[in-house]
Amino acid sequence: MQINEPAGGALQKGTQRGVTLCNGLSRAVVPYMTLRTIQKPLQKVAFGPTKRTKDVDYNAKLDIAIERLHTEGRYRTFIDIERKRGQFPHATWRKPDGSEAPVTVWCGNDYLGMGQHPVVLAAMHEAIEATGAGSGGTRNISGTTVYHKRLEAELADLHNKEAALLFTSAYIANDATLSTLPKLFPGLIIYSDALNHASMIEGVRRNGGAKRIFRHNDVAHLRELLAADDPDAPKLIAFESIYSMDGDFGPIEDICDLADEFGALTYIDEVHAVGMYGPRGAGVAERDGLMGRIDIINGTLAKAYGVMGGYIAASAKMCDAIRSYAPGFIFTTSLPPAVAAGAAASVAHLKTDQALRAQHQTQAKILKLRLKGMGLPIIDHGSHIVPLIVGDPVHTKKLSDMLLSDFGIYVQPINFPTVPRGTERLRFTPSPVHGPREMDALVGALDGLWSHCALNRADLAG
Repeated sequence: MQINEPAGGALQKGTQRGVTLCNGLSRAVVPYMTLRTIQKPLQKVAFGPTKRTKDVDYNAKLDIAIERLHTEGRYRTFIDIERKRGQFPHATWRKPDGSEAPVTVWCGNDYLGMGQHPVVLAAMHEAIEATGAGSGGTRNISGTTVYHKRLEAELADLHNKEAALLFTSAYIANDATLSTLPKLFPGLIIYSDALNHASMIEGVRRNGGAKRIFRHNDVAHLRELLAADDPDAPKLIAFESIYSMDGDFGPIEDICDLADEFGALTYIDEVHAVGMYGPRGAGVAERDGLMGRIDIINGTLAKAYGVMGGYIAASAKMCDAIRSYAPGFIFTTSLPPAVAAGAAASVAHLKTDQALRAQHQTQAKILKLRLKGMGLPIIDHGSHIVPLIVGDPVHTKKLSDMLLSDFGIYVQPINFPTVPRGTERLRFTPSPVHGPREMDALVGALDGLWSHCALNRADLAG
């Protein structure tokens, strides 16, 4: 029986009194004895003991899954570190035995050190004193504050778009937006770069629409796929400006040309570029004078901006539609006001701090030159990301462990499935505050350990 339908027939027979239930504006008179009859089996289901008819050793299956990672050298461990205000990139490592040791962080994504910047911290302190800790709700229900609106205005201005929309992370922004677009454009075909981030892959996978995967940065292959589809079908090309594992750039202009030719929307992930590239830090598309040709820009507030959260910037109609239809936006509590305030301060500051961006690029170039000079197999595509190829998970983990324990240098190993097997690596992210002393220590440690582990030099360089 549906609770919003009239009760009748056999349910009415033999009853002496009824109970009226409400569901919205519909009413149903449900016999009292019938309610008792319905409730009893429900109580058994909800509260009774669970007895499995077939014994399954769930713990054994979990053990097998975890042991497989150990065997392949891919088991991930958390390193407990405490960042110190004003001392980035230096931190304290809390070892498993409870002791402590100083470390230099070489794998963080606070690319410019803005997580420690006085302007950001002051804005956060001011906001938390004014509003308290949390936002108090979703954006639709009491969770929109002046701090959220200011941040969205800063981001729209940054990208020269009509509007911006905040999410709790860039992962959620990608997933929620890409999974929602087919609802707005029935029949949409999404063309996705093969090396797009997991959040983009998941959003495309879940959207229920058609998808085409083009070979990484292969514009000719993308053209073939576009040409093979219905010319009248709505289309969207999803790609990144900088791919984080190799540090290579997406062919933005070529993709925009194809989008114009085939009538497709463009969706770019600038997560590893915002704050760091372009005259005001809007990303690679701004640097290359192409921002106006991009329909939807995804960015993060957790990397170069040093805080937390993600967003899209697009037309007012696009942002309004995503706001209205995306479950990943609608059904989650909004960012704390203090976080929004800190992020807005960071975005505003980096719009004018070109010197910090230049210093960041200089540090990355210096590190690459020094590693190349020792014959170490790095990949250099001209971005700020410095991947050092080791080539197998066991040696990668060993190098990471020895750098930490013997030299106080913290860099996480990057293994499959994040990167293809055989390309396991250490990925360094130099910042403007990694000075000569930190650089000398890293280069010297890597030179010695590379020889100690008898690893090849430069053979795997890309």
